Amino acid sequence: MKDHTLDIHSYHNLLFPYAYNILGSVEDAKDAVQEVLSRYLKMDTTIKNEKGYLITSVVNQAINIKNKQKKNRSENILLPEPIATEESDIALHLKDIISYSLLILLEQLNVKERAVFILKEAFNYSHKEIAEVISGTKENSRKLLSRAKSKLKTSKTPNNTLKRSESNTYLKKYITAIQDRDVKKLEFLFAEDIQIVVDGGNEIKVLRNHTSGKLACIQLMFEVFEKFLQKQKVKFTEINHQPAILYFTKGKLLSCLVLSINENKKIYRISSIIDPKKLINITKKIN
Repeated sequence: MKDHTLDIHSYHNLLFPYAYNILGSVEDAKDAVQEVLSRYLKMDTTIKNEKGYLITSVVNQAINIKNKQKKNRSENILLPEPIATEESDIALHLKDIISYSLLILLEQLNVKERAVFILKEAFNYSHKEIAEVISGTKENSRKLLSRAKSKLKTSKTPNNTLKRSESNTYLKKYITAIQDRDVKKLEFLFAEDIQIVVDGGNEIKVLRNHTSGKLACIQLMFEVFEKFLQKQKVKFTEINHQPAILYFTKGKLLSCLVLSINENKKIYRISSIIDPKKLINITKKIN
């Protein structure tokens, strides 16, 4: 057992983005970090590069968890668990959380490809450093990154990160257009190939899991607003560094809409998270 005191809070903040970016789940990421820190505290040996050892351990723990999840994956549409990143200028570790749009795209990759892509693109690791983390070679790391980029190339839409003041103005236009049933305004805001993806988990039955095309998406949003949203309170926020809208009834968070906006400032994807289990951490954050 180690006789020195580990700064658990600081290490958790450091390690959490590595685990979350691989897993796309807050709770699973916390579990991965907790498991690694618990094992480390029980070790008798001294590790010279403590930080490097813990990062490597968390990345591999996350890879193992993700591999198990892939084998038991549900047929239902599953969106990543959202994280509120409004305070990323204060909580610096939130800056390392990758965008919601990219998290969705990374589901196309196998786990090793995903880990290499994240280490290279999000954390700026060299191929030598990546090889040390995943117990591979530099050549293998390059091949995995090349395969990952090739898979993502065909579907990656450039994401536009709006400034916060600009983001709120944009969200108000979107909300107003739906409230007023203004088809023309929504047609202007929506990209031609817009998609709406809804994740209700195992508890919530949704109207449709997946809708694509301007007209179909506009009709769906009008229907959802009339049936479920018109009496709910609205809060604008930032989820995984993207504009988002939270809907509340009697103070309870019921849904989270994350907007993916392209370089022409058109919405090309709306990710609607209704699964209560995936909203828990946002609820904790805002309460």
